[in-house]
Amino acid sequence: MGKRHEARRASTRQPRHAPHQQSTELRTLSIESLESEGRGVARHEGKVVFVEGALPGERVEARTTRTGSSYDQARTVRVLHESAGRREPRCPHFGMCGGCATQHADQRTQMAAKQRWLEDSLERIGKVEVETLLPIVYGEEWGYRHRARMSVRGLPLPRGALVGFHEKQSSFVADMRQCENLPPRISRLITPLRELVTALDMRERLPQVEVAVGDKVDVLVVRHLDPVSDRDAQLLREFAGREGVWLWLQSKGPATAVPMHPPSMPDLDYTLPEFGIRIAFRPTDFTQVNHGVNRILVRRAVRLLDPQPGERIADLFCGIGNFSLPLAASGATVVGIEGAQELVERARSNAETNGLASRATFECANLFEVDENRLEKWGPFDKLLIDPPRTGAAEVVKALPDAWPRRIVYVSCDSATLARDAGILVHTRGFRLTGAGVVNMFPHTTHVESIALFERP
Repeated sequence: MGKRHEARRASTRQPRHAPHQQSTELRTLSIESLESEGRGVARHEGKVVFVEGALPGERVEARTTRTGSSYDQARTVRVLHESAGRREPRCPHFGMCGGCATQHADQRTQMAAKQRWLEDSLERIGKVEVETLLPIVYGEEWGYRHRARMSVRGLPLPRGALVGFHEKQSSFVADMRQCENLPPRISRLITPLRELVTALDMRERLPQVEVAVGDKVDVLVVRHLDPVSDRDAQLLREFAGREGVWLWLQSKGPATAVPMHPPSMPDLDYTLPEFGIRIAFRPTDFTQVNHGVNRILVRRAVRLLDPQPGERIADLFCGIGNFSLPLAASGATVVGIEGAQELVERARSNAETNGLASRATFECANLFEVDENRLEKWGPFDKLLIDPPRTGAAEVVKALPDAWPRRIVYVSCDSATLARDAGILVHTRGFRLTGAGVVNMFPHTTHVESIALFERP
């Protein structure tokens, strides 16, 4: 397994037209910027070089790992001139685990790079320029991740199981004992989970453990491919009792997740204290991974949209009501639209629980197939909040009527699709991109969360 393991770790996707060759050449390089995978960008003899472990402003000695016709790849061997933003990675698994890419950079360096990636995407893909850059939203750097999907690899006895994230550029599960991005009490469970899986009869038929952290309870959802034996069920119950977690079992898709032990616990939920709102969710529902930054993001979205009593606002891709309910609490009438019926039902329940059912209603519809006629039936709306998945909201923005809305706040988890949709809004729908900025939802990763404001003149 050793040679195969190393080969997979070294593998990376390459363009078909530019096969790379192995190389061991040492070069001294000056790093100009960070690219979207967290590598330093340098130029050598007219060719771009992507340098792992290097930061902007640094001069490094790097070993070439791959050469190609259009660009090369290299790995930092020695930093000759260090960036002021460089720091020692906090996690001992950094570099091997693929969960993080930029722990060697401080938060300001990480976020400056993400802001540049956003601006570049808007200009290059959308052909638009933002009028005002919004202040970067910072937050807690460590222990922030309240949602995680940890892979499991159960090995034949006497070898132990692996529980964690994938290795860098690999499908192998990293041999890890902690994660600095998880809350400490969840990080501490990685080793006990490994011991648990090793002891289970179904250890080789257990692909993942999903983590969902709420304000009052921590949930672990165990995905299993075979029926759970009586012996395994007892071991799982003992683990849940010993570690103080709520254990769920999931046999197939997310809808099959059910509580196992204890039979019942307090609701899994999070709060938006500024708006006096508590939002309940199932452990397999989509929620933002970073509850602290989510509170700031919601506050900024509401402030930018500026809901007023008497206004009708649509929250598209509304999920369980993360933005809908604060908008309704601010006095507007809100219609939330979501493609998953189970999330719509959860949003309705949350509206009822928070006393907002009279101002927040929810409908189930496929927003990837929406057209102008469908939007007109729901409308008119004074303003829109759009929070789509990574694929963006192209069909929605193409279908917007000329008469409304006058303002849109667009929350994005993918700067490329935001840029594409911004181009549509600005060049064909008559909007201005009056503000945009990045949000540090995922510290130490290359994931870019952003928020943009569009207004009609």
